[in-house]
Amino acid sequence: MFDIIVVGGGHAGCEAAIATSKMGLKTMLISGNLDMLGSMPCNPSIGGPAKGVVVREIDALGGYMGKNADLCQIQTKMLNRSKGPAVWALRFQEDKLLYPREMHKYLSSLENLELKEGYVTDLIEENKTIKGVIFEDKEEILAKCVILTTGTYLDSRILRGHWTSQEGPDGQRTTKGISEALRRFGFTIQRLKTGTPPRIKASTIDFSKASIENGDEKVWHYSFDKGYDSLLNVNIPCHLTYTNLDIHKLILDNLDESSMYGGVIKGVGPRYCPSIETKIVRFKDKDRHQIFYEPESLELDQTYIGGFSTSMPVDVQDKMIRLLPGLENCEVVRYSYAIEYDAIDPLELWPSLETKVIKNLFTAGQINGTSGYEEAAGQGIIAGINAGLKIKGKDPLILSRDEAYIGVMIDDLVTKGTDEPYRLLTSRAEYRLLLRHDNADLRLREYGYNAGTISEQQHNRLTKKKEAIEKLLVDFKSIKIKKEIANSIIVKYNSTELNESMSLYNLIKRPEINYDVIKELLEASNVVLDIDFDDIDEILEQVEINFKYEGYILKAKEQARRMNNFENMQIPSEINYDDVDNIALEAREKLKKIKPLNIGQASRISGVNPADISVLVVYIEKMNRKGH
Repeated sequence: MFDIIVVGGGHAGCEAAIATSKMGLKTMLISGNLDMLGSMPCNPSIGGPAKGVVVREIDALGGYMGKNADLCQIQTKMLNRSKGPAVWALRFQEDKLLYPREMHKYLSSLENLELKEGYVTDLIEENKTIKGVIFEDKEEILAKCVILTTGTYLDSRILRGHWTSQEGPDGQRTTKGISEALRRFGFTIQRLKTGTPPRIKASTIDFSKASIENGDEKVWHYSFDKGYDSLLNVNIPCHLTYTNLDIHKLILDNLDESSMYGGVIKGVGPRYCPSIETKIVRFKDKDRHQIFYEPESLELDQTYIGGFSTSMPVDVQDKMIRLLPGLENCEVVRYSYAIEYDAIDPLELWPSLETKVIKNLFTAGQINGTSGYEEAAGQGIIAGINAGLKIKGKDPLILSRDEAYIGVMIDDLVTKGTDEPYRLLTSRAEYRLLLRHDNADLRLREYGYNAGTISEQQHNRLTKKKEAIEKLLVDFKSIKIKKEIANSIIVKYNSTELNESMSLYNLIKRPEINYDVIKELLEASNVVLDIDFDDIDEILEQVEINFKYEGYILKAKEQARRMNNFENMQIPSEINYDDVDNIALEAREKLKKIKPLNIGQASRISGVNPADISVLVVYIEKMNRKGH
């Protein structure tokens, strides 16, 4: 008997199992292939806009994706550095062979975790409560909670043109049994689609025909903890090129040959990561689209063609590939394919990621309708923490929209649902200035500590960091730099000279003055900052952002505070929406289906209007006065 069984060893499953094992719960992680734990069947990278912040949030909560990404990176880059901190995000190229090996190594080291290779074909359920899993050899294993993180392996099939094959990513086996069990329990199953581009033998590419895209000279880290430097210590470039009108014409002439447009695919594809044929059809006014040549591993002579996913048959693909600059004489290692798979309707989930249909059954990742490694891992750690908290008889961890991108994503899924693979974007977050790359530990690490996924040592460092920041926020207003010293330095940065001494607080509010300039000013003034912390740059970065964006941050916090009044107004579980007069029919139907936990969540449901919310608030206030 296990406390937790996690079915699926992708990014969601790994994070779920890590969380529950850290919480002291006897956990089993089941994967069809233990050599592919945390594998990357699509792009060999971690992060990007919004996604990179999610990786930092996972690390802040006690997950391992960021640490593994640090260890296995072959290029690091901070995106949007020229813009404000609200949109900064890391993106790392990863060694796709080293990454799963290191993930397996770490998972194998965890005390409470057992790894098992095998295929689950059914689920054990009694009285609408999950009890365990059944393997294809009829072996049964019982558990208090089960977390399904099955990715794109549920009744999946690979498609190229009109050719199809019943298999999962990278030729792995698929399973129909879990889909059938979920239908039997009463879940709504939807069909989704994604894809992956071709892989090319790198030594056969003429990279001189594409522009080089180097990583940053500075080596960035996802993890807030020290000791996770790259095992490879390299900086491998990517390359950028573009499609052309010859490729566009070839695609349009053969559109009926595509699985997508030839009627073979039934699933809905991702809006924000479409196939190249979808881009050509959807954006007919564009005469070119970006294509990236990305290295996959130091152990492979292989390049990933980013942005060139297609479901065309092999003969058409081959012609398309050779029309790209530098690929005229290339050797194709693997042609692109689309993959179609089953997913549940995320409206059938509570914000804890426990299903509404079956108690103690949690789901995370692409089974919930998302796309992307980072979105999956973010759900995985929350599902793991909440399954653990439920076993321990504690309230679930539900992150609000002003606390985490993970909170935004889960709220979107369980409140609005999705009928296409969901991708997290910065534009989905109302409070993105609060949900920054730099402050994920300050926002979330306390939650991880309370749940048991963050150690005492990690928590002590967090406490010291908070104290150091608070101290410098005060000290900067009293420490003044003499005008002669200041002027000798700030003119180098095109900053207006001072007429008198100025505080660090006023200096750092200048757009052209960053914390590196402040360090220069302090050194010239022989001033040593009195703080007890092991990384002065971490503290100075927080102080700079807090002061530079002071007014905007205060405004965002006030907006969040006002919205949280709605979030704090709970909807009684026994409410009968048929008894609420004067709300629209659509609103009534959506409220009954989704069963929002509070007024804030209810207000974000599509089809529920402000007038409906006003009526609902009055009704709940009457219920509360009557003691329900």
